[in-house]
Amino acid sequence: MKSLGASLHLGATVRDDGVVFRAWAPRCRTLDVVVEGRRPLAMTRQDDGLFEGVVAGLPAGTRYQYRLDGERYRPDPASRFQPEGVHGPSMVVNPASFPWTDEAFTGHALADLVIYELHVGTFTAAGTFEAIVPHLPNLVELGVTAVELMPVAEFPGSRNWGYDGVHLFAAQSTYGGPRGLRRLVDACHAHGVSVLLDVVYNHLGPEGNYLGEFGPYFTDRYRTPWGGAVNFDGPEAEG
Repeated sequence: MKSLGASLHLGATVRDDGVVFRAWAPRCRTLDVVVEGRRPLAMTRQDDGLFEGVVAGLPAGTRYQYRLDGERYRPDPASRFQPEGVHGPSMVVNPASFPWTDEAFTGHALADLVIYELHVGTFTAAGTFEAIVPHLPNLVELGVTAVELMPVAEFPGSRNWGYDGVHLFAAQSTYGGPRGLRRLVDACHAHGVSVLLDVVYNHLGPEGNYLGEFGPYFTDRYRTPWGGAVNFDGPEAEG
């Protein structure tokens, strides 16, 4: 499978000299990176409300939080992994470290898709990405050419429908986190099965949703049953 790159403008990005942290937080006067075992690092604020800081020599797997205005400790809004759930610290992840083996997989044409919708938490007793892998031959035997995973963005608790996710870049920790998801995708491709993701971008869940403390991510112009509507009308959403 052709790599499209793994870089995010926001969040924690692993480099040769350490990790660069970026967060859009125009509602904050100051923003610090608090890394376990190190002194807090004051991030530099730019005119558009983007904060940036580099921590040298920091390895993947390190847990960190942001400190807002010297008071409130919050997970990274662009976190790639929440090992302790939606309220806990984030973890630095290096996506490039995974040993992919699916270079020969080319996917399927739309007309060839036979989709099996799958809920990770209930498909097996273990309820993890990894636990699905042994069942892939059975799905192939059924004629399935693609699995569609119901939402797996980090949500409160261990298993639910997934439509109240609050960390859109972080695969659910109780399902196996980002490495578990990569392992499942790699195994699916090895069996000739495409992977589709059910994603939710019109709202976030109420529990663990700290985005509003960082910036105007939401608007009261619209109403949703789940809380504030995502601010797609703001100038920052223009691209």
